[in-house]
Amino acid sequence: MKSPRRATLCFMLIVIYSSQATLNLNLEAIVHPLILHERELASEEPLRQRRAVATRSPAAEGYTVDVEISFENASFLEPLKAYLNSLSFPIQGNSTDRVTDILSIQVTTVCRPAGNELWCSCETGYRWPRERCLHSLTCQEHGSSLPGHGCSCLKGLPPKGPFCQLQGDVTLRMSVRLNVGFQEDLRNISSALYRSYKTDLETAFRKGYRILPGFKWVTVTGFRPGSVVVAYEVQTTTPSPELMHKANEQVIQNLNQTYKMDYNSFQAVTSNETKFSVIPQVIFEGDTVTLSCENEVLSSNVSWHHVERRFDIQNSSRFSIYTVVLNNMTSVSSLTIYNITQGDAGEYVCKLILDIFEYESRNQINVMPIRILANEEMKVICDNNPVSLNCCTENNANWSKVEWKQEGKLNVPGNPETDIDSGCSRYTLKADGTQVPSESSGTTIVYTCEFISAHGARGSKNIKVTFISVANLTITPDPISVSEGQNFSIKCISDVSNYDEVYWNSSAGIKISQKFYTTRRYLHGAESILTVETSTREWNGTYHCIFRYSNSYSIATKDVTVHPLPLESNIMVDPLEASVSCSGFHPIQCCIEEDEDYKVTFHMSSLVFLAAKEVNRNQVCYKYNVDANSVSWCSSTIDVFCHFTNAANNSVWSQSMKLNLVPGENIICQDPILGVGEPGKVVQKLCQFSNVPGSAGSPVGGTITYTCVGSQWKETRNNCISAPINSLLLLAKALIHSPSQEEKLPTYLKDLSVSTDQVKHEIPSSPGSLGAVINILDLLSTVPIHVNSEMMTHVLSTINIILDEPVLNTWKILQQQQTNQSSQLLHSVERFSQALQLGDNSSLSFSQENVQMNSMTIKPSHPKTYEQRFVFSEADLWGNVVIDKCQLGNLQPDSSIVTVAFPTLQAILAQDIHKRNFANNLVMTTTISHNITMPFRISMTFKNISPSLGETKCVFWNFSLANHTGAWDSSGCHVEESNEDNITCICDHLTSFSVLMSPDSPDPGSLLGILLDIISYIGLGFSILSLAACLVVESVVWKSVTKNRTSYMRHVCIVNIAASLLVADTWFIVVAAIQDSHYVLCRTACVAATFFIHFFYLSGFFWMLTLGLMLFYRLVFILHEASKSTQKAIAFFLGYGCPLAISIITVGATQPRDVYTRKDICWLNWEDTKALLAFVIPALIIVVVNVTITVVVITKILRPSIGDKPCKQEKSSLFQIGKSIGVLTPLLGLTWGFGLATVFPGNNLVFHIIFALLNAFQGLFILLFGCLWDLKVQEALLNKFSLSRWSSQHSKSTSIGSSTPVFSMSSPISRRFNNLFGKTGTYNVSTPETTSSSVENSSSAYSLLN
Repeated sequence: MKSPRRATLCFMLIVIYSSQATLNLNLEAIVHPLILHERELASEEPLRQRRAVATRSPAAEGYTVDVEISFENASFLEPLKAYLNSLSFPIQGNSTDRVTDILSIQVTTVCRPAGNELWCSCETGYRWPRERCLHSLTCQEHGSSLPGHGCSCLKGLPPKGPFCQLQGDVTLRMSVRLNVGFQEDLRNISSALYRSYKTDLETAFRKGYRILPGFKWVTVTGFRPGSVVVAYEVQTTTPSPELMHKANEQVIQNLNQTYKMDYNSFQAVTSNETKFSVIPQVIFEGDTVTLSCENEVLSSNVSWHHVERRFDIQNSSRFSIYTVVLNNMTSVSSLTIYNITQGDAGEYVCKLILDIFEYESRNQINVMPIRILANEEMKVICDNNPVSLNCCTENNANWSKVEWKQEGKLNVPGNPETDIDSGCSRYTLKADGTQVPSESSGTTIVYTCEFISAHGARGSKNIKVTFISVANLTITPDPISVSEGQNFSIKCISDVSNYDEVYWNSSAGIKISQKFYTTRRYLHGAESILTVETSTREWNGTYHCIFRYSNSYSIATKDVTVHPLPLESNIMVDPLEASVSCSGFHPIQCCIEEDEDYKVTFHMSSLVFLAAKEVNRNQVCYKYNVDANSVSWCSSTIDVFCHFTNAANNSVWSQSMKLNLVPGENIICQDPILGVGEPGKVVQKLCQFSNVPGSAGSPVGGTITYTCVGSQWKETRNNCISAPINSLLLLAKALIHSPSQEEKLPTYLKDLSVSTDQVKHEIPSSPGSLGAVINILDLLSTVPIHVNSEMMTHVLSTINIILDEPVLNTWKILQQQQTNQSSQLLHSVERFSQALQLGDNSSLSFSQENVQMNSMTIKPSHPKTYEQRFVFSEADLWGNVVIDKCQLGNLQPDSSIVTVAFPTLQAILAQDIHKRNFANNLVMTTTISHNITMPFRISMTFKNISPSLGETKCVFWNFSLANHTGAWDSSGCHVEESNEDNITCICDHLTSFSVLMSPDSPDPGSLLGILLDIISYIGLGFSILSLAACLVVESVVWKSVTKNRTSYMRHVCIVNIAASLLVADTWFIVVAAIQDSHYVLCRTACVAATFFIHFFYLSGFFWMLTLGLMLFYRLVFILHEASKSTQKAIAFFLGYGCPLAISIITVGATQPRDVYTRKDICWLNWEDTKALLAFVIPALIIVVVNVTITVVVITKILRPSIGDKPCKQEKSSLFQIGKSIGVLTPLLGLTWGFGLATVFPGNNLVFHIIFALLNAFQGLFILLFGCLWDLKVQEALLNKFSLSRWSSQHSKSTSIGSSTPVFSMSSPISRRFNNLFGKTGTYNVSTPETTSSSVENSSSAYSLLN
């Protein structure tokens, strides 16, 4: 092959032929190289497709041959092309041995020299392959070819091909006229004439157009008048006009002349050769729009047409047409429309005409108005908080910018923030008092947001903003992001205090219940704190703190993010408890009523297992099959927990599932659901995991108790809750944490009344459902601030059902389970009654078989006596309630008085505190909506149903008794009159509380309760101050009094005793003050307070024990010496280690059952677990040990053995030890001894008073006897603070006096002790010249208590 660099001219031929034999051409004479490509008949690319040829034999195959011809003389090209164009095809082979027909010969590629380069361009209808264009240098100018399309000219000829190839197929919509008369049958596609015309014409078309490159098919699509106009379509590659004319000539030649086809009437329209583009794609009114038609057909004959308006577009002030031919390869015509309007919308047609070809392209143009969404009017509070003016367009567009303008008397600038992608712009204002002074309050500024597109469109919107000057609010700055179950609070502070109203609401406009926030007013400001103890997903959102001043509002906003996390109470575990064979398996699961993305693991001791998730309708369960072999010991109980972790990495633990591992030989009961069990084994199982049927949307609730009897599990107690009631119970639990609880409450109460009525036939046999209804009422009664008459009717309708006579036996079952649900019910009724508001009605009545209610609103103008009568004919009970109008005059105006009477409630209320059932009559509950600030009298008259039973007492239900389970109490009530017909009672009573160490606390309203409070607060105040003073004194004299080892240890003990009691007393008085102020501590805070009080009081005792043991060691083991570090280690282990162990064991053993503290006060439980003994027993043991040590020490001092003579300083130390222990220990022993006496019920009230006195002032005793009575401390204080001569003389005399051994025979104290024990002399064995070690040992004994 000749190098293209040397060739003057070269071009490529494509020869298409068909053959019935192996190709054997000899073109050596005319072809420089010959490249033969055999193509498959099927699935070829369009640029190298075989051409279908009609041959005699069906075995004919099609081939395509690329032939490269090089010329030294370029003038040979055009004659050769003319010769090839003049050929008639097909060219048939030898008539005797016809093996090949040449169907077409086309020139595809022509290479011409261009300077020092060779430019190879493609002929019409051909393009270079895209790969060649990407990897070779093109010779057209930059931008003349669109990215991704083939090019038409390369620099240099590829050495191995491929060369220019056919372009993609186009469908030519063509027409030709037949100069014959039109017949109507040509409109009917099923007529014989139509089929004849169609067959003849399509045959001629195929024969003529098969010479076109890439020809595939031709079909006649119809006929229309105008002589006869034939419409047909041809699919081929884009042919040249010359080739198309030749094909048309062959069509006429192959058609019967009777059709009279007009050669000059051929027309061809192609649409997919023209690229139509519109900029911009999204068009708005006012944009400058450019429509472009691009075609590789070189022609400047381009026209534009608007279809709907039916006019040809010409150049004008709003329309501009520009047509250009780029690089002699591409025709481009652009139509520019300036300031486009909606009237310009429609279909545009671009037509390019070349010879018989008409290249047409259409495009629909839609013009949209610019619609801007914004609040047209706003009110902005000038509190320096950011306020956003938002403008958004309905459709996203290529906006170049958004401009904000303002017009008005004031200048309040803002910061624009535009998100081009979302089509929104925010203008953030921060208005304050300097920009909008108070005299300009109410001024309106018009802000205009104008959207400007990249193509000139403009759209604007006006926002009228009215500025109001009010107080500034400051809200919690930190972001709030919590998970469900966690707490959060938002503090909102106002710089003025003269507000009219403060409230919180959500972004949805829902007012938050007042129970969630508190508001306090100060001299120069106010604050409101929103506190949510248990957050739920309903709290996720934005909250507004609103201070209203007349008609102006100050608003502060805070976003709260609450991540999903199940509450512990909503995690249902299975099993609650089960027995497992030591070599067996047992399935466990934790289920929740939501499908969220949680990571759930099971924890068993130190083992962690990943749970398998299973979704069943509305319930999602996480399961695992426990292998008992994974535990290394048998006959043990294992606690298994579910651990849920959410996307915020917060987690919650489920309640424990107890698995009892038992040897296989002990198992007699087996069940696939309940598991295995030993004889007498009792297990509980949630009803929803048992065989109890439930509804499709809601599972049953409650538990079933099974007992292993014989070899079968038998149901011994069924506390299942019906599905409708269980659903309401779950909703009620969620409602009490909901921010919109007051809005939802009326619906809940109605649903409860309806559901209870529907299952009333089940309640007499379902303690679980009964208990659930009571729990629902109890939960819902904590919600309302206001209850209307309809809500109260629903409550009483529900109560009427559960107090029906057939249900009383079910109540007894609940009482046997030691629940206080009867007290809960009564308390719920009181809360609902207190919240009842009658509105415009002056009274409201409700009467059913088992409950009646009467009420009255107190009018301030003419108060009248409140008198109500209740009659229950079926129960043969009646009663009256009377409150004198003089009493009502002391109440707030518009207060509501509500009395509810129950004929059957007395039968189910628990007994009084001494287990004697007082009530056997009608139960009437009277409440007043507002708090009572002054004493009042209420008179009640009951029918005397048992005049012969003996003494009659008037009682009221005291909810505080029996650890807040409630009991009958006669305090504050007395019988006014009693006869055979009726009993009249007068009541006036207060509430109660408890004090430390007394399980049965005195009535706080009594004289004793008040006296104990006064003693406790005053005494503890003195005690705390004294202990703090003791620590201050020790810090001042520390270096002076800790010069030897024993003295050092003694003062270490005293300091820790004082510190422990100081912390314990402080905890106690703080908790007591909070509870006395009627603030309710959360359960966790109460447990923590109890733990620390317990721990630090025990620490005080154990440090006293340490002090006594130190004294015992120094005197009894005088020749044994221990290092200071060893003594300190032992002391701190006893002083803090032992109390910590006792405290942790106590809380660990009792808190899981929620019986660590009492229900009424924060102190160790007595009734349920006797946890108080964990304090009393160690304290009394230590007191006894210290008393014993004191006796031994005093005996040792007065009867020293041979060799036990201490030095002078040592004798003084030992005396101080005995003195301190002898003084402190009896005091402590007496104090806590009297405390022990208060533990037992029925004790004398004197014990309470003595205990309060001694315990409250113990800090003062420690300061006086443990610190200030010490001579060395006194000397150190005098030396520290006195520089007078008297101080010097006193120090000298003290020093001289101390030179006399305190226990020598000449010492008065020594003589007194020796005479007491019958001693007449002193033994001195050691000489004055003692060794250094013995001197150190002796001198260190001084400081244990000195």
